[in-house]
Amino acid sequence: MHIIPVLDIKDGLVVRAHMGNRAAYRPIETPLSPTADILDVAQGLRQLYPFPAFYVAELDAIQQGLAAGALERLKPLVAVADVWLDAGFASLHQLEGVLTMDGVWPVLGSESQADTSVLGHLSGNPRLVLSLDFRGDEFVGPPALFENADLWPARVIVMTLRRVGSNAGPDFERLTEIKRRAGDRAVIAAGGIRHAADLEQLEALGISAALVATSLHNGSLSPEAISSLMNGNDSRTG
Repeated sequence: MHIIPVLDIKDGLVVRAHMGNRAAYRPIETPLSPTADILDVAQGLRQLYPFPAFYVAELDAIQQGLAAGALERLKPLVAVADVWLDAGFASLHQLEGVLTMDGVWPVLGSESQADTSVLGHLSGNPRLVLSLDFRGDEFVGPPALFENADLWPARVIVMTLRRVGSNAGPDFERLTEIKRRAGDRAVIAAGGIRHAADLEQLEALGISAALVATSLHNGSLSPEAISSLMNGNDSRTG
């Protein structure tokens, strides 16, 4: 079971996400870091465990487009870990440059797609990650993107936005169904993970990895538990 820490970025700072209500997100206050600067927070997380990958959501880019300098800001982080980057990618043009960057794995969020064309062109690319986004029971994005599992790339995130930061537990039922449809693809859980028991249950379901934030910052996942779950996997996730 891989644990991938989440860094949600808004106005250039790491914010604490809660149930997908992005307008209410505020800079994070965490015992792991003296500031909400992305590199400070990442360094604090890596004091818990030398995580080989981070998930970075550029929230301003998701809503307004990727700003100049956003990728440059990530270079020091890419120097120590892979970055799974969700920046509202919605066109092949936006992805061309990112797919050439060592250590950056672009995440194609379903909420940012107008149709299935981008995924159709790139589904075979080994570095592309698809995020299937849900608000409650509603899939956010073109229905065909969810319905046609043949389009899915090798890594699929199941993002349950209303469970993010909610301490409500993962959506085990939805994850079980998507894992069944995904076949041998890696399925990654996102939203609601509270403690080691949740991660152990996900692993038993065949889930490959989990995006985690709150339980790392509040201490629910200790360094010992993280190390045990990661099982010594210190190579870069990919």
